Amino acid sequence: MPRSAAVPLQTEPATHFDLVSHWRVHAPVERVWAALSDPEGWPAWWPYVQQVRTLREGGRDGVGSVRRIEWSTRLPYRIVIEVEAVESVRHQHLRGRSRGQLDGEGLWLLRAQDDHTDVTYVWRVRLVKRWMRWLAPLLAPVFRWNHDGVMRAGEAGLRQFLER
Repeated sequence: MPRSAAVPLQTEPATHFDLVSHWRVHAPVERVWAALSDPEGWPAWWPYVQQVRTLREGGRDGVGSVRRIEWSTRLPYRIVIEVEAVESVRHQHLRGRSRGQLDGEGLWLLRAQDDHTDVTYVWRVRLVKRWMRWLAPLLAPVFRWNHDGVMRAGEAGLRQFLER
């Protein structure tokens, strides 16, 4: 099974994508959870996360918080999205809704194993920028390649961060 895959949805294949990434992190689920549930800390270990700014604080579990995340990419453009945390089950999953240049819903799933944590990220995304929608039929493979690279860099960065 590939570590990352992106599959266009059947309803509107040119503008909607399901993006799925699988990470294996050799660290306890508590440490992986701590890093993933702290988006303000992502720029310290995720090379493509340029800036995270909290727009609204959430509850103790983070639900209700809204953060503006600025991403660089493997391609010559940046993505800025606002993500609202809508669900959090400690050490199991985080769910958020994004809006901005990309609209969608993301779900982090964590599963503790004996010597590592399996992480799956599923992002159902809709292209909002006109140029992306217009070029999506031609550039869908490039968009998938870009997402895969951003996610692989996140996995590598998280591994290094947790080894420190």
